[in-house]
Amino acid sequence: MERENGANEQNVDIPEYERNCFPGKMDSPLFAWPWDNLGIFKYLLYGPFVAKFLHSTVWEGTQRDRRWCTHILILCSLRGLIHQLWSSYSNMLFLNRNRRVSQLGIDFKQIDREWDWDNFIILQAFVGSLAYFSFPSLACLPLWNTKGILCCLILHMTVSEPLYYWTHRLMHSHHLFNNYHWLHHSSKVTHPFTAGHATLLEHLILCVIVGVPIIGTTLMGFGSMSMIYLYVLIFDFLRCLGHCNVEIIPHHLFKIFPFLRYVIYTPTYHGLHHKELGTNFCLFMPLYDALGKTMNYHSWDIHKETSSGKNGKVPDFVFLVHVVDMMQAMHVPFLFRSFSSHPFSIMPFLIPLWPFSFLMMLIMWAKSKTFLISFYNLRNRLLLQTWAVPRFGFQYFLPFAKEGINNQIEEAILRADRLGVKVVSLAALNKMLTLSTERFEKIQKEAPMDCQKFLVQVTKYKAAKECKTWIIGKWTTAFEQYWAPSGTSFLQFVVPPIIPFRRDCTYGKLVAMKLPDDVEGLGSCEYQLQRGAVHACHAGGVVHLLEGWSHHEVGAIDVDQIDVVWNAAIKHGLKLL
Repeated sequence: MERENGANEQNVDIPEYERNCFPGKMDSPLFAWPWDNLGIFKYLLYGPFVAKFLHSTVWEGTQRDRRWCTHILILCSLRGLIHQLWSSYSNMLFLNRNRRVSQLGIDFKQIDREWDWDNFIILQAFVGSLAYFSFPSLACLPLWNTKGILCCLILHMTVSEPLYYWTHRLMHSHHLFNNYHWLHHSSKVTHPFTAGHATLLEHLILCVIVGVPIIGTTLMGFGSMSMIYLYVLIFDFLRCLGHCNVEIIPHHLFKIFPFLRYVIYTPTYHGLHHKELGTNFCLFMPLYDALGKTMNYHSWDIHKETSSGKNGKVPDFVFLVHVVDMMQAMHVPFLFRSFSSHPFSIMPFLIPLWPFSFLMMLIMWAKSKTFLISFYNLRNRLLLQTWAVPRFGFQYFLPFAKEGINNQIEEAILRADRLGVKVVSLAALNKMLTLSTERFEKIQKEAPMDCQKFLVQVTKYKAAKECKTWIIGKWTTAFEQYWAPSGTSFLQFVVPPIIPFRRDCTYGKLVAMKLPDDVEGLGSCEYQLQRGAVHACHAGGVVHLLEGWSHHEVGAIDVDQIDVVWNAAIKHGLKLL
């Protein structure tokens, strides 16, 4: 209520169409990008720059052309790197979970919509080349010019800032919002990639806003390559900062220097614009919101609360996982958000990163503790988190590492208990469950008569050589699988799944379930499972939470409870894959 009143006190009305028109029109002129249908092949548009560079270097051409193409390619790479680093930081929940502006998660739909966030970098590469051929003075710029840096800053503050402010307000008019700007606001939770998620028209306008200080400074005779690099990269840095959804600017800085609140915006400040569309329109300087009477003055109170580091929420459920291997370790949102939003598979781009993954494994083994990697919501009120034990799969089979792993798991459970977590569920190797002899005999007796003689718990492979159904609860080598007769079915509950060495046998997939339809903020896949699916041990913990059960589920499997748990899962909307 306070935030709504903050907007009303400034006589800023939020139009009804802005609240309810998502999604808007998509067939307006200059809405779509010319290369939308190219997919990943859009990066071939950088080909002319590479070709020109190679031609000028190997065959013939001026050093000026080669230098310009080199600068374009380097600048585009640095811009992509800035956005990627900000994306990684934004998703490092173990560092910033208590300073997030919005506590909602980013779901698969938003990730898919923002997939081509870097279209604007390609666009500005061609616009920069057009400016190069249109303004000859850009061809021979010095490396540094102090006057140019100051001139560029002044032009930005006096021209680009007010130009963006009034253009942005215009974009919130009925026609332009419904035809264009709705796309940017369709992202419920801001993210560094959200900064680039907009229509072609809006980014053409942004090219003008970025170009005015650069071209203006150059025409005055104060241009330099350092000025271009600094201005473009700082511009991207601040855009990512405003959209990162994590408050990093300390509130006491504004207490010491009150004027700064009108000079630089914060993630909280811009986050309010995405919640209350009638306020906080500025580019980077809230001064123009103050002059235009569109500033939400509650921004500072909310900023104080968010930056305090106490903005988090105690989870209701924790799923305690572990890392599978070196490659799977890179399947996390804080590395590549787009990659983690799809089921894990080994991709070529992961291979060069293997040494980095190995180094991180050593660091985690020496220093790291259990950390938060993802979360989602259920029933609009329940917060479910996934914590990772910083150990890789092979370490669970090292005799000297078991004590340390047990200590990690124990500390994680005790910490969850201190926080007030209701349910903690252990995954795969973290629980190492096996069926007791008594329980397995009961399962065998209750099985159909024609299946009982084939259902054997595999503890000694030689003893099970006549069995055609193997229940596998630990890693099984090719030699061990050799003992199985032809036609054997391997039913497994081990992560990672065993390698199918036998062509004459069948291998069951890991049991998994689809989460209820009301799941919110889920944007990463659980290992090799499809979107929205979780392993059985995860699903069991979710059912335990939704049912409100208070008993502990540890030790051997209780066969009597199988139907009870299954019926509860179906009742709450979980579905078997």
